[in-house]
Amino acid sequence: MRVYDRLRQKFVALTPEEWVRLHFVAHLIDGLGFPEGLLANEVAISLNGTSRRCDTVYYAKEGLRPVAIMEYKAPHVKITQRVFDQISRYNMVLQVPWLFVSNGLEHYCCRVDYAAGRCVFLKDLPRCEDVTLL
Repeated sequence: MRVYDRLRQKFVALTPEEWVRLHFVAHLIDGLGFPEGLLANEVAISLNGTSRRCDTVYYAKEGLRPVAIMEYKAPHVKITQRVFDQISRYNMVLQVPWLFVSNGLEHYCCRVDYAAGRCVFLKDLPRCEDVTLL
């Protein structure tokens, strides 16, 4: 089965992870006010000479600078430290202040406090107007 990805504007295979991505992106846009035009799926990055893909990246209006990375897992995949390690490695390249992780059942968001060298986890997913460059 194939489903339409509104960000990539094409049909893609419906895998469990893709189901999470499509629903999370819809919630970002329709529920939390993220502009569709500032979100991109499957963003290619180079990490230590290896090609990787961020599941979704949110960009600032100012200069289209990356602001947030979203990482998705299938619903049966438990969100563990390993998942946060993966998104943290991606962030070594993009240097964004916001990280989101979801398996469709559990959702996490943290703000990276570079000055203090720590991540601050939020109780709830933030609305778009709260996800800014720091």
